Amino acid sequence: MLMTTDHRQSQPQRGINLKEVRMDQRRPAVVVLAAGRGQRFRGEGHKLEQLVGGETVLAHTLRQTMATGLRYVVVTSEGLAPLVRDHVAERDMLVLPALDRLGRPMPVGMGHSIAAGVAATGDAQGWLIVPADMPLLQVSTLLAVAKALEQDPIAYAQFDGQRGHPVGFSAELFSELTALQGDEGARKLLARFPAQAVDVDDAGVLVDVDTVEDLERVQSVHPAVPVPASPKARSQRASGNATG
Repeated sequence: MLMTTDHRQSQPQRGINLKEVRMDQRRPAVVVLAAGRGQRFRGEGHKLEQLVGGETVLAHTLRQTMATGLRYVVVTSEGLAPLVRDHVAERDMLVLPALDRLGRPMPVGMGHSIAAGVAATGDAQGWLIVPADMPLLQVSTLLAVAKALEQDPIAYAQFDGQRGHPVGFSAELFSELTALQGDEGARKLLARFPAQAVDVDDAGVLVDVDTVEDLERVQSVHPAVPVPASPKARSQRASGNATG
């Protein structure tokens, strides 16, 4: 039988670059985990709000993520959502509710955050899991791990023989990732599936901000100069100055 094509359905919609959409879907998405309570941090305020070189810990992590050109989603809590909104558009964030429809506490933990972020970007060809408290990660590291997913189901950054972040997962692990729960994260998947170590010249893959001491170490190695604010933050400041 001769197969025909309905050209009316194949025509692209106005305002949408289908070539760019398809290219984006063939690349991994970055899932930034920014929903943790940061209970080990004993300083004033949440650890993601702390300043490093003139900007917050979260701002640094997001800036490196955005610079990769990969699609991303920031998984966060209701309490941290205002901080996240200072840097990303609403469409690029996923706010986990504290309570379900019956008023019961929702499950929390890294596993739930990963599952939610992966489900929200389910058409991606893999995912890089990036904790939001890693302000020293380099763009080249994120891209190197993304590239490695073309060959292996799991890839992770490694510095000086030590495993760090990000950890990347290919699209074939979608079901396993969206079934994660609790605080264990995706560690059990690393034990079940082949994983490629990606050696990088980036000590930042091992540096997260869990404690006040961690923050002080990061501040000591980061240039103590303000970095440019995000376009959204600049716009908000300009509006505030105009009305003040």
